[in-house]
Order: sequence, then C-alpha cells, then structure tokens
Amino acid sequence: MADTTKPEASAAAPIESPAEEKGPSKRELAKAAKKAAAKLKKDAHKVDLAQRPKETPASSAGPVSIFAEGWLKRVYEEKPVKNVRTRFPPEPNGYLHIGHCKAIAVNFGFAKHHKGVCLLRYDDTNPEKEEEKYFTSILDIIKWLGFEPHEITYSSDNFDRLYELAEELIQKNKAYVCHCSREEVNRQRGGPDNRGSRYGCEHRERPIEESITEFRAMRDGKYQAGEAYLRMKQSLTDPKEGNPQMWDLPAYRVVKENHHHRTGNKWRIYPTYDFTHCICDAMEDITQSMCTTEFQQSRVSYDWLLEQLDIKVPKSEEKGPMQREYGRLNVGGTILSKRRILMLVEGTKVGDKVIPPAVRGWDDPRLYTLVALRRRGIPAQALLKFVEELGVTDALTEIQPPRLEASIRKHLERTVPRQMLVLEPVKVVIEDFATEDDQEITVPYDPKGGIPGERKIKLGKEIYIDRTDFREVADADYRRLAPNKAVGLLNVAFPIRATSFEKDDNGKVTLIKAVKAPEALAEKPAYIQWVDVASAVPVTARQYKSLFKTESPNTLDWKTGGWADDLDPNSEIIFENAVIERGIKTLLKEHTLNPSGSSDDLIRFQAVRTAYFCVDVDSTEEKIVLNQIVSLREDKAK
Repeated sequence: MADTTKPEASAAAPIESPAEEKGPSKRELAKAAKKAAAKLKKDAHKVDLAQRPKETPASSAGPVSIFAEGWLKRVYEEKPVKNVRTRFPPEPNGYLHIGHCKAIAVNFGFAKHHKGVCLLRYDDTNPEKEEEKYFTSILDIIKWLGFEPHEITYSSDNFDRLYELAEELIQKNKAYVCHCSREEVNRQRGGPDNRGSRYGCEHRERPIEESITEFRAMRDGKYQAGEAYLRMKQSLTDPKEGNPQMWDLPAYRVVKENHHHRTGNKWRIYPTYDFTHCICDAMEDITQSMCTTEFQQSRVSYDWLLEQLDIKVPKSEEKGPMQREYGRLNVGGTILSKRRILMLVEGTKVGDKVIPPAVRGWDDPRLYTLVALRRRGIPAQALLKFVEELGVTDALTEIQPPRLEASIRKHLERTVPRQMLVLEPVKVVIEDFATEDDQEITVPYDPKGGIPGERKIKLGKEIYIDRTDFREVADADYRRLAPNKAVGLLNVAFPIRATSFEKDDNGKVTLIKAVKAPEALAEKPAYIQWVDVASAVPVTARQYKSLFKTESPNTLDWKTGGWADDLDPNSEIIFENAVIERGIKTLLKEHTLNPSGSSDDLIRFQAVRTAYFCVDVDSTEEKIVLNQIVSLREDKAK
C-alpha cells in the first residue's frame, strides 16, 4: 500500500476484469466511499485528540527526526515492537513518480529509525500490465534514493498459498463464486448513487461445495474474463455497514492475458489487491503496514480477512500487521497518472485526430516521474530532505513546483561548484588587449568558501558574452554592455567598454568590439559572465519550464485530446551553440560521465547568473548535453 502505487484501487470498485478500469457507477461509489471515510476520520480524530500526549518542543540540539515526533511517532507507539518490519509494495506496471518518493522515505526511513528492516515487495498480481523494465527501474530508484531492501519478495511467490487460503475462505462460508455482470453488482450496492437498498445476488447463498467446484472451474479455464469472480462474503446486506470496502469485494478474477513473468501459464486466475495484500503482510511478518489515506477504509476489510483466516490482527501483545494511513504527496501543475503520462510519451489518436508524443520518454526532464527528476539532475538527498521538510501527517500534501524547486535550489547552492556558461554566444574582441596580456585566473568553485576546490580560467583577446547582455542602443536603466557603456567581467580586474558592433544580413549582431575601461570601476559597473573563445567548450543546453500552460492540467479534457492544446511549445528551449569554460573538462574527469542507474554521481554545477545544470546521461566527451535543474531564483511570474 505505497503512496499512490495503486491509484486505481477503490474501496467501492465494482467487480470487473483488469482491462475494464471504469464502471458506470464508479463516481457514485467513490462519493459514498468519501463520505464514509470522512465520518470515520472525524470519529478517529476525536479519539486521537483525547488520547494524544502533549508534545514537547524540539530541543536546541537540532531538528527532530520526522520519525521521532508527530504521526510517525504515534504509529510506533501503537505497536512498539522490538523488531520493526515494513515494506514498500509497488505494482510493477509503470515508473514511480514523485509521490512514491514519500512512500519510500516513510517505509524505509521508519524501519531504519527503529533499527528494523524494510522489504521491497513487488505486487505482481496483474500480468496484463507488468513488464521487466518496471521491476528494474523500481529497484534502481530505491537504491538511488540511498536505501537497500532487506529482502526482495513478490506477491506471486505466494500464489499457491493464496489459492489454498481462498478455498479455505469458501469452506468457512466467507466467499462464493459470482457470475453477475458489472451492472448487476452496482445495483446490489445500492444503484448508481449507492442510496438504494443493498442486497445479495442469487449466488451469495449457493452451497459451499458448489462454490468450491466453480472456483476450481475458474482455475481450470472454464470461464473467460468477466464471467466469474470469487467474492468475499462480507457485510453487503448489513444496513448499518456504510463502508463500500465491505460490500463483498472480489478476491479472485479470471485474467484474459494470463501469462505471468514468473509463473508462466500456470494460472488463469489471479488474486486481487484486497485479498493479497494483507495476507502477504502477515506471511512476511510485517509489523507496520503504512499506506496512503485513500486506503483508510480498506483497513476494515484488511483486518476482517485476517480474522476470517485466523491470522491474528494487531493488538498490544498479539502478532500481526497493523495498517495505518498517511496523507499522500501531490504536485500541482503536472501529471502523475500513468495512463495520462503514457499519452504524453507515446501520443494518442482520438477519432481522426492524431496527437504526437509531447515528450521524449518517461525520463523526459519535464515530467515528475522519479526517473525524469533524476535525469533532470535533482539530487536524491534533496528529494528526501524535501519530504522531511513537508513532514508526515494524515492530511493530503499538495505542493506547487516552485516550492519543490526552492528546496532543490537551497541544496544545490551548498553542494555544487560554479562554472561560466554562455547560452547564446556573441564574440567580443578587446582591441587593446595584447597577446602578452593573456592570463590564467584562479577562481574558487564557491566564492563563499563553502565548497572546496578551485579552477583556472583563461582570459584572452576574444571572449564570448551572452546575446542578452548586449544592446545596440544604450539606455540609462540598462546596466550591461552597449555602445559607449561599460560592464564588468566576472573575476577580471578591469571592465570593458563597447566601441562598435557588426551585424549580418538578417540584422543580427555577430561581433562586438570593445576596449578596457578601468576608469569605469568608479561607476561600480554590473558584472556579466563570459567564456574565453580560445578555450571554450561547445555544449548543447536545455532549459525547462512547465509542460502545460495551465496550473491544473488534470482538469483538462483527456478523453477527446483537448489537453494537447494546452501544451506549452516553450516548455523546453534548446541552445545548440552554447559554450562553457574549460573547467567542465575537469569535472568530467572527476565524475563518471554515464553513472549507473542507481548512482547519484551526476555532474552538477551552478552556471553563474544563469541556472543550475547537470550533464545529461546521453552525453559523450565529444558532445556534451546539459539539462537545467532549476533556475537561480524563483520566477516571480509563477
């Protein structure tokens, strides 16, 4: 039950095959689930406030760990076991996104804080959507974030035992085989708005032996997907039961594409999440099963199933997993849905309208998948620090990208060296600069002294400056280079004054002539970055901003392709002819150009007066590509 690992799991989801993701009454069922969850949370909050001990302020010794206070502290106090065992259970049907970073930090961090262990369990119960590349990526991301699973397990390891327990549940008259359609099941649950009376179907009271026979027939291939389900006999007909998670949920279903990556063609039926998860938790001796609040109502069915199978539920002195729910992490201004990201990655067709891909892949730096954030250059430790800053409660955490970027910027400022990068170079010739004036200037990686090391930059007669640092006509408010106007060069002892310039046939400035202007020091000129022409290293630089024009892309029309009209054509700006100082070559020697998937050894630096960048993993020594990580400061227009 990881953070948003299974967003499709709904307490009130109708019985259906995995290929049928949406039932006609899903919205109504979701409303009923939300209403019941709100009441449950309100009642629980009253009890929690009454029982909650008063928290003392953090000591002056430093910040208190999120695991030693607040919500996570209370979770441990509810079940203060000596041997803490947690798990991170992603479904391997896609790439993890930023919301999963919180789930990984919570589960692995909680175990580490209490000197316990955390397992990585692949919830591989849906062979139609699972691929090996997702298994590999998930493990790489966990290691990239600095965690090592105590053990790697698979729900499929327990398929034989899960099947035996399903038959045991039938024998206890707590499960039955149902042949109802999706629409019929919805009517049994109170109709489209869930306000009608609930009733059991004709199969609910079928003899135990008949259900056993039918269940084995499902196993042996008698039924196609959607024709038969094993349903748990919960509290569907109890008029007091307002929790849709107890409305006879499915436990097993027939899967159309049944070939499984680990078990091959052995199984035609596969267990559902609601049947599998709590049992696997118990079999693996998980002590604290932490998930996000959309599974809050699932706690009732979680404990119910363990009780029916005589697997002890958590009490003060009894063994068994304890489920608790924290608020998920959402990021505004972006898309986290796997289905929608797939449209961005692969493109889509709506009627006669063909929408081409909007990004280069799942790791495109404009996305918020963790593989994309890693490629963009965001350090793993900065992400974990951000999660820690947000804290963990049972409330939804909704943040906007500028808040994340501010946290990343704060981390980078203290940890990466400086380099001078010119995105749109224009050559400047310093006419009174003699050959014997050529010099090497030693410059620290960090002028504030926080980052050790230094580099040597060359200064010659010809330099590049950025096109945005020159104007053809001087202006009283413009403090950069212009005819008869002086500007300082970073780390150079003298300013320069422009004397003339040349343009091409298109009216574009191609050359600026200048002279030394030491007298301008009295004017306190502004300073700009520059790169020596003779030693400049050519690079391709990519700058990024939001992929969408709107701040709420989830509200766009994703059914008919209207979302494509909101894509910002300037979300990625590529500077093919950028140049950087030769110090980049030193950084390349000190780091691996193409670190392994789980390594965080990317080459990052602050491009002075421009932005923070990293060297893209597809770079070679002959062709260096840079990705902007974040700007130097927040764009106020945001």
